[in-house]
Amino acid sequence: MKLTKEKGKHAQYDGLRNIASLDHLPAIRGYDYEANRKDGFDLDAFVKALATTGFQAANLSKAIDIVNIMRREKATVFLGCTSNMVSSGNREAIAFLAKHKLVSCIVTTAGGIEEDVIKCLKPFVVGSFEAPGEQLFENGINRTGNIFVPNDRYAYFDKFMQPVLQKLPTTVATHALNKALGEAVAELPEHEDSYLYWAAKNSIPVLCPAPMDGSLGDLIHFFRQQHKEFVVDVSQDTDLIVKLALNAEKAGAIILGAGVAKHYILNACIFREGLDYAVYINTAEEYDGSDSGARIDEAVTWGKIKPRTPAVKVHCDATIAFPLLMAATFAKPLDS
Repeated sequence: MKLTKEKGKHAQYDGLRNIASLDHLPAIRGYDYEANRKDGFDLDAFVKALATTGFQAANLSKAIDIVNIMRREKATVFLGCTSNMVSSGNREAIAFLAKHKLVSCIVTTAGGIEEDVIKCLKPFVVGSFEAPGEQLFENGINRTGNIFVPNDRYAYFDKFMQPVLQKLPTTVATHALNKALGEAVAELPEHEDSYLYWAAKNSIPVLCPAPMDGSLGDLIHFFRQQHKEFVVDVSQDTDLIVKLALNAEKAGAIILGAGVAKHYILNACIFREGLDYAVYINTAEEYDGSDSGARIDEAVTWGKIKPRTPAVKVHCDATIAFPLLMAATFAKPLDS
């Protein structure tokens, strides 16, 4: 329709009278808080209202529907998550998924490995986005957003890692290293909060395409100073994830954040001509051409996601959107 102007009126669209009626589409309407006051909070009604709230609430509603389709179809589910998801309370959701065998493979970054272990040793704490960096530095406190991580956590991690590294074979796949960490975590008091522990226990591979990009990589680097023959073989992870993709009758992905954790899953699924279902939750935008910000339709052009398949990107902080998605999907029995 062409935009025109008429004297004394706002701009109008030519052919407006020819547009089909929109009466078949749902009206925009939010959650009924009056009913809430009378009968108490109703999670099912709240989730249902997301679909007609608009903006990213409607996209989150679509994501919930897609995840439940994955569940009904018994899809092979690839979970991708950046390290900040493990820094945050989303770690407990990831551990729940691994404990109950609700995902088939987890892909994360170096921080997503080391921080899961560290939290079994010492907790992270809620801080402030506004805390002065210089003051925190002088007191040995690192800041991840509004989460504080004291330096001593890494001293504990170093002590924990040394016997694990000593027991590994000369050449080890990253997923084998992560399984060894999950098995070692089992000796710690807080191990049941660890997704690495549950993944190891339930034979769910945890892949880390960039293991050197963090404290984990630093410790591997220092270990190699005395053990020059030691090699972490990331190519074995690619062999594994491609085989998982190729052998999946139906394949779905839930990706929290972006970067390598997102692309590694998508790239592996090119070999099977794309994912059957996909849910992205991130705040990255496409304007700089980054894969992190790339939307669903761009992935279709690469063969990473099949055309006309259930898929959505939720533009939202995953610490808000993912707990809501979990409450409406994996945390409850699947509707028949």
